[in-house]
Amino acid sequence: MTVIKHYGTPRHSGRYPWGSGEDGFQRNPSFLGQVKKLQDQGLSEVEIAKGFGITTSQLRAQKSIAKAEQRKADLAMAIRLKDKGMSNVAIGQRMGLNESSVRSLLDPTLQERSEITRTAADLLKENVESKGFIDVGAGVETYLGLSRTKLNTALALLEDEGYQVHTVKVKQVGTGKDTTIKVLAPKESTYSDLMRNRDQIKMIDSYFEDHGRTLRGLEPIRSISSDRIKINYDEDGGTAKDGLIELRRGVDDISLGNAKYAQVRIGVDGTHYLKGMAVYSDALPKGVDVLYNTNKSNQIPKEKVFKSMKEDPDNPFGASVRQRHYIDKDGKEQLSSLNIVNEEGDWQKWSKSISSQVLSKQSPSLAKKQLGLAFDLKKEEYDEINALTNPSVKKRLLESFSDDCDAAAVHLKAAALPRQSSHVILPFPSLKENEIYAPNYQNGDHVVLIRHPHGGIFEIPELVVNNKASEPNSVIKNAIDAVGINPKVASKLSGADFDGDTVLVIPNKNKEIKTSASLKGLENFDPKTSYPSYPGMKTINDKTKQLKMGDISNLITDMTIKGANLDEIARAVRHSMVVIDAEKHSLNYKQSYIDNGISSLKEKYQGSKRSGASTLISKASSEMRVPHRKDQIRIDPLTGKKVYEYTNESYINKDGKVIKRTSKTSKMAETDNAFNLSSGTRMETVYAEYANSLKSLANKARKDMLEVKTIPYSPSARLLYSKEVASLKAKLNIAFKNKPLERQAQLMANKIITTKRKENPDMDAADLKKLKGQVLEESRSRFSAKKQNIEITNREWEAIQLGAISSNTLNQILLNTDLDSLKQRSMPRQSSSLSSARLARAKNMLASGYTQAEVASALGISTSYLTSSVK
Repeated sequence: MTVIKHYGTPRHSGRYPWGSGEDGFQRNPSFLGQVKKLQDQGLSEVEIAKGFGITTSQLRAQKSIAKAEQRKADLAMAIRLKDKGMSNVAIGQRMGLNESSVRSLLDPTLQERSEITRTAADLLKENVESKGFIDVGAGVETYLGLSRTKLNTALALLEDEGYQVHTVKVKQVGTGKDTTIKVLAPKESTYSDLMRNRDQIKMIDSYFEDHGRTLRGLEPIRSISSDRIKINYDEDGGTAKDGLIELRRGVDDISLGNAKYAQVRIGVDGTHYLKGMAVYSDALPKGVDVLYNTNKSNQIPKEKVFKSMKEDPDNPFGASVRQRHYIDKDGKEQLSSLNIVNEEGDWQKWSKSISSQVLSKQSPSLAKKQLGLAFDLKKEEYDEINALTNPSVKKRLLESFSDDCDAAAVHLKAAALPRQSSHVILPFPSLKENEIYAPNYQNGDHVVLIRHPHGGIFEIPELVVNNKASEPNSVIKNAIDAVGINPKVASKLSGADFDGDTVLVIPNKNKEIKTSASLKGLENFDPKTSYPSYPGMKTINDKTKQLKMGDISNLITDMTIKGANLDEIARAVRHSMVVIDAEKHSLNYKQSYIDNGISSLKEKYQGSKRSGASTLISKASSEMRVPHRKDQIRIDPLTGKKVYEYTNESYINKDGKVIKRTSKTSKMAETDNAFNLSSGTRMETVYAEYANSLKSLANKARKDMLEVKTIPYSPSARLLYSKEVASLKAKLNIAFKNKPLERQAQLMANKIITTKRKENPDMDAADLKKLKGQVLEESRSRFSAKKQNIEITNREWEAIQLGAISSNTLNQILLNTDLDSLKQRSMPRQSSSLSSARLARAKNMLASGYTQAEVASALGISTSYLTSSVK
């Protein structure tokens, strides 16, 4: 038996030298000889690497370095002997090489090729010394014109010189998943330095430096004069339309273009700005182009009514905006004064689902119905994937599907109710308090409105559609995604205003959504007057406010599920209203906590005064820290469960303490049985059954994935389809070039979002979601980061099906191809009708009130195909 002795660990931050041992052989020919000797004895590459205490990738890099150093030494000797006049044959005899090897050694082309690794290492070194932290992750090799192996070898050389190579995770804007970035760092830097400066990670190519552009690429804001603005104060009726900005038609620099409404920011006098929803008005006083509605008193100076621009010119409004241009009467392009946050049509694109925060406060029967529908759709997707004919595509889709099921089990979102949609609200005092102008619904329809954050059914108004009302018809006729309500309705909607607040509009013909009267304990309650600050009081910061808000929101959810009475609910809601405004208005939230008896409520409904979430609904997505683990997972072939490998890594914090690294996850993700999180209520049982069904389906998909056999590689097919193989590789190379750009866009987007959240502490989940999408779009535009999905031609698909592409390359191609198009190509020829299970699902959805378009979208088919199938 061969025993390999070695002390130290794989180099992560330069703590131990390679080959720490008596021999120290890693940097001389004996290393290669030792590796070969072990291979001759039957040890695999994995076993050899493990014996040295390094990874297989590091072993390969060390072999490459050792070979390069051996070749350099051989070359130096060959040149010395050649300079002495010796022939290639004589040199070979002296060095123990044949003549052809000497000739190759002295070949200038081969000499140049052998220097590629060193040249690459020098280039990397120059970049890290000038920029600090540089991205050396996937795709960077395409910019350097290297193979990934050569890049890894160059990095290993630099590690030997004391440079650091780390991996850092950055939350993807939009998906919430992590992007792992491999980073080359300066010699003296630590992992903590990198974590504190994640937004400073740069690309290697200096072409992508800022070149003087601002953080978000905004042109200087074009302001309007305050002389063009009339303020509609509280005394003038402004409170009823608080946040609404009314514009004069036909004025170019404030034109909405083709939209009837938009959420905007308008600069004023170069120092301030207006924030709100903009619409046209035909009733503005002469000389006034903008009417601004506010709930503030006319005793407040005009400059205090407007918001002050931030000192940062890159983010003057504290919000992501799109700038627009227009052509003036002289034919010149000009910058508009309207900076768009959202405009008509943007809100209809928002996700159509029901959160557990809303549905858990309804009846268990409704929750079971909507969660059941969500699961049925998942199950149909699983069956569809299993019908695919291409094994590689099936494997790729099963992997994606299993991850989606895991995520759905954590977030617990249910299927949307029939004709449910997101709309922005606008005020129309002429509407009755029980009416709504909603062009997407029929006159006489009963609809409910639900806004986040959602305290309970007492915050859900039920209204009757009136699309004949003259006032909204004159302003937003046939609006795509806006509704009009009487201003008094906003007070029931968690205190909504009209500067861009949104609601879910849900038809309620069958009274499935339960509503109730407003809580008496909330009548006339004003957080600002009830809990003002006192001299010397320290105002809550953003981080603490977010924690406190999460804590009270979980308490309200737990209390509702466990049957708290209305008086108790009112106490918790009052405190939540104080907390959410505590930073913005410097409120005494600590006194509110005492006055509303929050500690006793926590003790009664969460177990103790210091306890947190106590029901499955509030626990599911709660953060949980586990020992740090690797990104790569193993799948248990018997159960399909994920198996993690833990790193046992630690770091030294700013106080000099050694801290064990952890990975962030959620409580639902870490439990095998959702009932472990339940306190036993009926509603929790409904959600636990749903979560367990999803977890089981995810595990089944992973087990199926292990059993899929890939198409064997065929050299003859590669020759036959050589043009197609070359074409696919070229397309893959283009896709790879986007990866570093996308990482830069993600880094910048995270930086902007962090800044905006600090400056806008009242931002709710819906606003944050919008912000993330807009900022990511801007950041991608800034870095020209655009994922180029590989479009596979018919001939290229034939090449794939016949095995002309290696397994590794095919996997990369599939990762950069639209999954829906892959599914279409891999599906067996469709029959002339839906399967019996899907047909039954379609009929049930139609009977429940879903439109044909909604059913077709849910099933992934066309409306015409649906119509022909259900006849």
